[in-house]
Amino acid sequence: MKKYLSILLSVIFMIVSLTGCGSKTSSNDKKLEVKKDKVLRVWSFTDELKKPLEYFEKKYGIKTELTIIPTENYASKVQPVLESGVGAPDIFTAEIAWLKQWIDLPYWENLSEDPYNADEWEKDYIPYVFNLGKDSNGNVKALSWQATPGGFIYKRWIARKVWGNDDPAFVAQKLSTMDNFFKAAEELKRAGYKILPDEGAIRWFAKGADPKPWVNEKNELQLTQAKIDFMDYQKKLRDNEYTAMAPEWSPAWFASMEGPIPFNAGWDKLDKVKSNKKVEVFGYVLPTWGLHYVVKPRAQNTAGDWGVTSGPYPYFWGGTWIGIYSGSDNKGAAWEFIKMMTHDEEFLNWWYKETGDLLSFKPVTDKVQDKVSDKFLKGQNHYKFFLKEAEKIDANIVTKYDQGIDNIWGNIVSEYVNGKMTKEQAINEFYKQVKNAYPEIIIPLDKK
Repeated sequence: MKKYLSILLSVIFMIVSLTGCGSKTSSNDKKLEVKKDKVLRVWSFTDELKKPLEYFEKKYGIKTELTIIPTENYASKVQPVLESGVGAPDIFTAEIAWLKQWIDLPYWENLSEDPYNADEWEKDYIPYVFNLGKDSNGNVKALSWQATPGGFIYKRWIARKVWGNDDPAFVAQKLSTMDNFFKAAEELKRAGYKILPDEGAIRWFAKGADPKPWVNEKNELQLTQAKIDFMDYQKKLRDNEYTAMAPEWSPAWFASMEGPIPFNAGWDKLDKVKSNKKVEVFGYVLPTWGLHYVVKPRAQNTAGDWGVTSGPYPYFWGGTWIGIYSGSDNKGAAWEFIKMMTHDEEFLNWWYKETGDLLSFKPVTDKVQDKVSDKFLKGQNHYKFFLKEAEKIDANIVTKYDQGIDNIWGNIVSEYVNGKMTKEQAINEFYKQVKNAYPEIIIPLDKK
């Protein structure tokens, strides 16, 4: 009888213990309950999530709603909603320009905590991508499925005509230093070509020449000598007419990927440009997404005769990070989508085949990188190239001030290139504008 009583007491103890554990698990399960009868709402600044959400709906049987807000309006539309919580989405994305501005605010769910435990995934990702999604305390707030290192995307037929060789390794050597870059620009000019659409393109190389954040840990503005040198490089490109003077994102800039364009078309529509001089552009300073979403759609007539290689310095540009809104009442479904988008090998294999996107998830890239052959690039393995460039990226140079300071610096450099300011005037004006925009930043003029 004692034996049976002892067994009965043990069973009762186990039931009580399991009930106690169960209530804790139940709390998490409730928090992450996947509500299949509720629409999963997603906000983003591009349509790149459209197909993944369709994939998700078929796989999980959960209806989704994607709201696309134009990039130029995204921050101003999204941030007030995230602050108030009224009408907020379950998931929202951010590009790098907003990532560091939002990462330390209570907008995104902390994915380092239970039951997410995203810290355990760190070894699976390209380091800079994973690190950029962490807040100042090291908590994972957002994840990204892609990496966006940059390259120099060029027209092979021009390389053959000017140098007799279109191989990416050969072209990389022609562009390997700024001295070599300008020699190549002169050779292209003599043959009737322009090395770039506009001089502003080399600003990305300036970031890689001496990679330091705009604002250091002491909250001091850092205008490096490399950035100052690139002021002169841009002016040299302008003064020697090494570019087509087609501003980035202008009609002429896009058209230059298809063929010759009017020289110095500015921002006008091409049918309004009065110019007898037409020029053809050799190459473009663009990242991974620039190849797939900018160049390829506009250069279909020359597909198969392009290449991608490195310039004088490595750089990266853009990217999309995704996280769960901290006030969402549908976190279970939201987490299922984010897991699929960033950590589901089956989905990411499909996404790679669908888009050619450079994935940040190494278990997939490690398997596919040796097999990649891009027909647009004459069979070149762009995956291996971009993965090597991604290894050179330091996430520590990104700050919450980058978008604003980059814009100020770009406008100031344009004033200098256009001859409206001396270099000294331009630099002092830059300091003043930064101080006006961000009073908390210490500028060199404060120390005088």
